[in-house]
Amino acid sequence: MDNPLIKQQEEYKKIAGLISLINSNPDPRELKRALAVKMSIDGHPDQTIAELLGVSNNFIRDWKKAFKVEGVAGIKLGYQGAKGKLTIEQREEIIEWLKNKEYWHLDELINHLEDRYDVVYKSKQSYYELFEQGRISWKRSQKVNPKFDEELVKKKREEINEFLAKHKTEIESGKMAVLFLDECHLLNGDICGYVWGQTNVKIEVPIKNEKNRQTYFGALNYQTKEFIIEAYPSGNGESTVEFVKNLQNKYPNQKLVLIWDGASYHRFGEFREYLLQVNQNKLLDRLEITCILFAPNAPQQNPVEDVWLQGKNFLRKYWHLCKSFWAIKKLFELFYDCSKFDFPKIHQYHFSQEIK
Repeated sequence: MDNPLIKQQEEYKKIAGLISLINSNPDPRELKRALAVKMSIDGHPDQTIAELLGVSNNFIRDWKKAFKVEGVAGIKLGYQGAKGKLTIEQREEIIEWLKNKEYWHLDELINHLEDRYDVVYKSKQSYYELFEQGRISWKRSQKVNPKFDEELVKKKREEINEFLAKHKTEIESGKMAVLFLDECHLLNGDICGYVWGQTNVKIEVPIKNEKNRQTYFGALNYQTKEFIIEAYPSGNGESTVEFVKNLQNKYPNQKLVLIWDGASYHRFGEFREYLLQVNQNKLLDRLEITCILFAPNAPQQNPVEDVWLQGKNFLRKYWHLCKSFWAIKKLFELFYDCSKFDFPKIHQYHFSQEIK
């Protein structure tokens, strides 16, 4: 007779492997399969999954079955070279299809060839050659970062490191949770990034409704690298208070240290009133919530900026899965599900020599 405990442990291990695959930047086809299975495990109805991922109910059923039997291995691609070979007519059809579109992503071409012609190339160069034959080249856009005071940023970093050093014992023992916070406004246009386009044509990605917008509050735990994300109607004092209350529930019996920018609703209004209520008249080293501000005009100080960027890059890579703004939000939230973030920027903040 099967041991129920062992069976349960095996299921947990399979699900952990599934989450690991989703977070490993997999091939788009693997991601679509893994997301379908994960959402089903989480209790989402098949119809909801089908609408989000643009797949059929049979697709969901088949990959759930494969995962149940073989685990993650059952939904991975088994590259054995090309499944088939394009005929001259098929190649001409594809080039014409490319020319009739305004913009492209490599993953979309890969999916198109597999779905319509049952062809999978082992090398991406084969796909690039199709783009070249269609006179399509790589386009990119850039953002300009705001100016910042380098000396002030350096001074603020030293101040934060001194604070971490002074409270090292409390932080490592779990008595104090240090959190980097930031807000993110997700827009329809965030799915637009790098695409393939005709060399002599300016790329313009149509946005159906620019007013679609979702605000997220995020907190990165300095010690555990855990990331907490919550959706709110907008970034304001009321949402700030609610998010901080959620953090207090997440870390009961711990002092909170919030490191964030100097947005007005971080310093005044409802949040200021709430902070006074929580801290009352306690001494500085006994505050329930301590707030530390980054230097102004320098968002690059905040590690959460990089966390948001990873999520938006994820959307840009898999934009062809985003059939609606609802789908964009769901994929964005799924990216952060059970993820931890540890990258160079967070290590600029560390326990320096302890302050006596």
